[in-house]
Amino acid sequence: MMDNILEPWHVEALVERFLEEDIGRGDRTTEAVVPDDVRGRARIEAREAAVIAGVDVARLCFSLLGEVSWEPFVADGSRVEPGATIVRIEGPLRTILTGERTALNLLQRLSGIATMTRSYVDAVAGTPVDIVDTRKTTPGLRALEKYAVRVGGGSNHRAGLDDGILIKDNHIAAAGSVTEAVTRALADRPHGLKVEVEVQDLDQLDEALAAGAEAILLDNMSPDLVSAAVTRAGGKALLEASGGITLETVAEYAKTGVDLISVGALTHSVRAIDLSLEVD
Repeated sequence: MMDNILEPWHVEALVERFLEEDIGRGDRTTEAVVPDDVRGRARIEAREAAVIAGVDVARLCFSLLGEVSWEPFVADGSRVEPGATIVRIEGPLRTILTGERTALNLLQRLSGIATMTRSYVDAVAGTPVDIVDTRKTTPGLRALEKYAVRVGGGSNHRAGLDDGILIKDNHIAAAGSVTEAVTRALADRPHGLKVEVEVQDLDQLDEALAAGAEAILLDNMSPDLVSAAVTRAGGKALLEASGGITLETVAEYAKTGVDLISVGALTHSVRAIDLSLEVD
């Protein structure tokens, strides 16, 4: 089932738009080759190991086009091996063939994100750190991509600019200093929003703490510098490490005691999982 944060009406509207983009004035090939009264069966299967995400989203790609029987063999969050059947579909063959590409595009991308996220989460197992995403998402797909991060065991950072205050280097440049930027944000924030500020070094960390920042993003710092920042902050603010953190280095960052590790690569450059739809 879809996460309750992923509103079904929103997902349906997205899928309708994606189908319209692909189908346009009609599936000329299928309409020319496949009679409209022919029924068929098909299966979606994995060609590589993966964590699956987007099963219900893929279902919409067919059910919005016609009445189909949908038999899933795995749920979102399941690990699968090459050759595993994800779902079986039965119904009008035109519906199956017309919805195929949109369904696979979404299922492959979301599963790629979930698989990558699970790799990061597994790499820091045994530590209390949370792996979180960023706003480096595909325009139009943010809700689905952030859902896939949660399926993979990660957590979400801001959903959008209205969902939190994160003062970055350009905001600091515009305000004149870390202190001035944090002071303005604390004075003018909506109720319930924390103020987080990005810092480049320990001097800026000290300035952010003195100004009352509730969360601090440690940008592009080495693990040793992050560890020093954790000691220096002494629990006075939530600390997030970000910038260039890879699967090879994430465990080292997790050992520093930082609270969050944000990874833009979870969504901005992930590789789609190889899945296929085969008509039986």
